[in-house]
Amino acid sequence: MDPTVQAFLAAIVGAIVAGVTVLAWHLSDKQQNRRPEVVEPAVPPGVATVLSVLRSSAVVVDENESVLKASAPAYALGLVRGNELVADELADLVRAVRRDGQIREIEMQMSRPGGTPDRHVTARVAPLGSRMVLALVEDRTRERRVEAVRRDFVANVSHELKTPVGAIRLLAEAVSDAADDPEAVKRFAGRMNHESERLGTLVQQIIELSRLQGDEPLETPSRVSVDEVVATAIDTSAIDAAARRINLVAGGEEGLEVLGNADQVAVAVGNLVANAVAYSREGSSVLVSARADEDTVDLSITDQGIGIPAGEIDRIFERFYRVDPARHRSTGGTGLGLSIVKHVAATHGGDVRVWSVEGQGSTFTLTLPRAS
Repeated sequence: MDPTVQAFLAAIVGAIVAGVTVLAWHLSDKQQNRRPEVVEPAVPPGVATVLSVLRSSAVVVDENESVLKASAPAYALGLVRGNELVADELADLVRAVRRDGQIREIEMQMSRPGGTPDRHVTARVAPLGSRMVLALVEDRTRERRVEAVRRDFVANVSHELKTPVGAIRLLAEAVSDAADDPEAVKRFAGRMNHESERLGTLVQQIIELSRLQGDEPLETPSRVSVDEVVATAIDTSAIDAAARRINLVAGGEEGLEVLGNADQVAVAVGNLVANAVAYSREGSSVLVSARADEDTVDLSITDQGIGIPAGEIDRIFERFYRVDPARHRSTGGTGLGLSIVKHVAATHGGDVRVWSVEGQGSTFTLTLPRAS
């Protein structure tokens, strides 16, 4: 063979060997540096989709106690942090279900930071396949509160109605026994009149609250003069205010109008003013002011009274709830006034809020839609 051809073939063979060597080296290096694949348990098909649309809190846990999947409400409720279950009681229930495969249900309380009330939840835990467990948790806090309010409402209505009715009966017997004593008859009659007025107020407020409790929007709202509503509220509480040397002052913008029901708005503002007078110190002032922006009108009632403890502000609009139960007998309060205000605001598409400092006073602001 020609020496030239031999040299050419040798060069080709050398190039091929060198290429194969370089390729093998790269493959070996890539194989050494490649990270090992981690095989994670797969959530069954469709489960992730279902969890994403659930309103309840849902968590899928694997055999290593790690959270594989959790719905957004589960994080919001504080059930999951990272890939771990935070609630120890729920984690114990998950382990028990994994051991025997039996579906379990439990009611428990979840503590929250910051001194806020605990949440009442119901947890239902069931096996999901052979290695995973599904926990569904429902927040029952609101239901528990509503149930408690309902029980309190029935108990308080019975008690509040029983008290003036029983007082009137006893006073009637006293009047009968004191028929020969005109002064005693006059005194007992005055107390009977007071108790009957209190009974009438309570019945009227219960009726008013029953009308409003649906929070349904008004069908035919009309233009309501804010000036007239404020004047009526101040006039209604003027006698009680004068008896305690409380100065009622009207301020703010004039000529404003809101859209709504005149009677309901008058009742709401009247209740706020009456409340301010009842819980203000003698010789202090109560300011009723109106302020408007483009779409709404704010009616603010500011007093210099006893104020509201920070922990009770969220409850003051509950039926029959009183910040100072010891005083309601002397003030004649029923504990329904602020509930009525809240429902009036809801039916008008408005809002009611409160600012208060214990020992300094409170400001209640009723926001209603402005008449254009």
